[in-house]
Amino acid sequence: MPNLSERIKNMQASPIRKLAPLAEKAKKEGKKVYHLNIGQPDIETPQIFYDTIKSFNNPVLAYTGSQGIPELINSYIRYYKEWNIDFEEDEIIVTNGGSEAILFALMAVCDYGDNIVIPEPFYTNYNGFSQIAGVNVSPFLTKAEDGFHLPKKEEIVKAINDKTKAILISNPGNPTGVVYTKDEIRLIADIAKEYDLYIIADEVYREFVYDNLEYTSFMHMKDILDRVILVDSISKRYSACGARIGLIASKNKELMKNVLKLAQSRLCSPTIEQIGAAKLIETPKEYLEKVKEEYQRRRDVVYEALSKIEGVICKKPTGAFYVIAKLPIKDAEDFVKWLLTDYSVDNETIMLAPADGFYATEGLGKDEVRISYCINIDALKKAMNIFEKGLIEYKKQKGC
Repeated sequence: MPNLSERIKNMQASPIRKLAPLAEKAKKEGKKVYHLNIGQPDIETPQIFYDTIKSFNNPVLAYTGSQGIPELINSYIRYYKEWNIDFEEDEIIVTNGGSEAILFALMAVCDYGDNIVIPEPFYTNYNGFSQIAGVNVSPFLTKAEDGFHLPKKEEIVKAINDKTKAILISNPGNPTGVVYTKDEIRLIADIAKEYDLYIIADEVYREFVYDNLEYTSFMHMKDILDRVILVDSISKRYSACGARIGLIASKNKELMKNVLKLAQSRLCSPTIEQIGAAKLIETPKEYLEKVKEEYQRRRDVVYEALSKIEGVICKKPTGAFYVIAKLPIKDAEDFVKWLLTDYSVDNETIMLAPADGFYATEGLGKDEVRISYCINIDALKKAMNIFEKGLIEYKKQKGC
């Protein structure tokens, strides 16, 4: 039999989904499993999205332009103006989710063997996309004890070498829930200027910033706009993950002209979903306000539970809907598996994401888990009770 490619064999399996078979087995055994492993919101998608799709009655479901339909592009332009960000029509390309936007960005600015700098822990698929693009990841460390805020400049620039082409950063952060300060955004901007790098800014969770914190986009740094490649998506903002509509945008017109070649190679993004997404700009502002308030309440439930558990280290996350917790055990993945195979409370258990898969450096994150608070508050309270009791029992059994 012919060999598989080294590219696919070396590609990392998703730490978010790789233990799914254990969860399915637990469900078949009659257990209820609370999924704290994945960022799948349970918030209702705005009705206007469905109403728009239902009204679609063209006799032919045709290709659209590779850049995206004008109605959607113009709705994005309207949206960004509300955030004091100005784009022109030729500075936005609609993509198949934020995932394709990240892949396009990497392929546009990196050659095979180049590298990108990322603060770790990071969204695990950054690793996968980089491997597909033939790009190496050069991480610098952020720590739970510091709330995963950026280290000093000298620690960041250690990761940069003559093959470095870009800094890839998520703000607010997945998987950490960190919201970077204006000074931190400025620090990355200055490093990009000094070392002649692009910034691939994943700002998918822009709406979800808590505790009245001010949000600063990389697009607010006017002196580096030709270096910023913005990645965004409707998935989390409007709880429309399955629509797979995202975008890549930049004021660098030469870059966008070349990214369009990649968009043309995959023809177009889904026609009907684009039509539905174009109308989401009409969603009442109250929708997003209520959603943010709900996630902040959920954040509080999870953090308050974690803060009371002896030996657990985490700072209160201030954005997105994730938190990474450092646990008083050696092997978090073993704990996650054990919860699914050997433990339950009233025949209910939980699924977490082992955090080592969010690091590029071997050996890091072994004692950490990522928790997503995308389920309702009542379910979260039950899940965190299971987490606390399970951790106590696991430590007792394993002699931790």
